[in-house]
Amino acid sequence: MGEKKRPITKWLYWFLFAVAVLCVYKALDDFEGIIAWIGNLLEVLAPFLIGILIAYLLYTPCRKIENLYLKSNKLKKRARGLSIITIYIITLIVLIIIFNVLVPIITSSIIDLVSNFQNYYNIAMINFQNLPEDSILKSDIFVELINNARNIDFKQFLNMEKITEYAKGAISVAGKIVDFFVAIIVSIYILKQRGDILNFGRMFTKAMFKKDTYYNIEKYFNKTNEVFFNFLAGQLLDGIVVGIITSIAMSILGVKYAVLLGFMIGLFNLIPYFGAIIAVIIAALITILTGGITQAITMVIIVTILQQIDANIINPKIISSSLKISPLLVIFSVTIGGAYFGVLGMFLAVPIFTVIKVIIVDYIVYKNKIKEQKYGDKENEYMA
Repeated sequence: MGEKKRPITKWLYWFLFAVAVLCVYKALDDFEGIIAWIGNLLEVLAPFLIGILIAYLLYTPCRKIENLYLKSNKLKKRARGLSIITIYIITLIVLIIIFNVLVPIITSSIIDLVSNFQNYYNIAMINFQNLPEDSILKSDIFVELINNARNIDFKQFLNMEKITEYAKGAISVAGKIVDFFVAIIVSIYILKQRGDILNFGRMFTKAMFKKDTYYNIEKYFNKTNEVFFNFLAGQLLDGIVVGIITSIAMSILGVKYAVLLGFMIGLFNLIPYFGAIIAVIIAALITILTGGITQAITMVIIVTILQQIDANIINPKIISSSLKISPLLVIFSVTIGGAYFGVLGMFLAVPIFTVIKVIIVDYIVYKNKIKEQKYGDKENEYMA
């Protein structure tokens, strides 16, 4: 009986293979349509994906708060629900402070900078003309930068046409309020049922794969989760810390738009290496216009010192040792991520390459261990 069924099985295999080839060909033939379909699918799933991201970022602090509630016998049964309520109240308070304190200051600074940019530029040009002819600031590079800056019309971003576009964008955002609430509800359910979700994932993986494969999937899933959470949460917290201390330092120096520039540096600091450099250059150019060259040089020196303190003391403490990879790999990953996936790629490149590095190192160790078991010390004898 088995011999008779074998040709049927063989033909079924080739039939499924042909169907797969046709599907791939059709996908490549209508690549733009496939991309559009994926885009529409992501738009539909956006509330759920955002909800998963919110739950992911709040998971660790929520779990720590839950452990505090578990210590109380009276609150033990309601520990999870109370921890979720607590973490959302804390998050809401933080957002209220940001939108009521920081956002108005930053918004007014941007409007003031744009409105007075031409005056700042004229004053800077007068100071530039009064510099000695042999000054390094009168080199061709600086002259070209100044000429390019003169051609920028910042007021175009505040004309009526642009304001109308911003209003339409605001209306579009308002239309997403329902999606936002769906995302919040999704995140709450994920935090509430996180144990059941993880257990289902384990059971499904265990049923689908062999024992060794299952343990490897679980191992790398946990490692990936650790790396990504430490990086995302750590970088966000580090960016806030850098923004605060930089804003304070600039305020002490009397730099105009200190809060705007400080938090811009904190935001750009989320991108390893390149972000900090770009942010300091932008801040220096604005400070030259608003406060002169001397103040700009002083600001750059102070901010560079603060960034070194952050890079060597604050950032490692926040992100921990799980992301200790060589600076060369960081630069390589950020470059590749930025080239193919833009700003988001630059931001996520480091944790992705960290996980890839862990997998490659484990594979090399595994292969070398097998070779040692197979050949023993013979390989070392040949190498000697």
